[in-house]
Amino acid sequence: MKAIMRILMSAGCLLMAGQAAAVDAKAAESLAQKNGCLACHALKQKVIGPALQDIAAKYRGEPGAEAKLIGRVKNGTSGVWGPVPMGPNSPQVKDEDIKVIVQWILTL
Repeated sequence: MKAIMRILMSAGCLLMAGQAAAVDAKAAESLAQKNGCLACHALKQKVIGPALQDIAAKYRGEPGAEAKLIGRVKNGTSGVWGPVPMGPNSPQVKDEDIKVIVQWILTL
């Protein structure tokens, strides 16, 4: 009986942790707007940079995708999506904001 209770309690904790870690899409999109991401990217179509949904599709299921994209947003990148480089967004964008934005993109 104690083993069953421990399993149920562990499962409950995991469910609550998953909900806490869930991305608030509205807040994340607001951060992307506030930090200028949506000046070069749109949800569904290429602007200067690729569509956010295309980024999500490219990296969906890739191990380490979140860390890779956080690094690219922070430090900038070139040649991944064409000839137009993306400049670095650090230090003007907080690391926490970059993480939330990248997590949101990966849910699209």
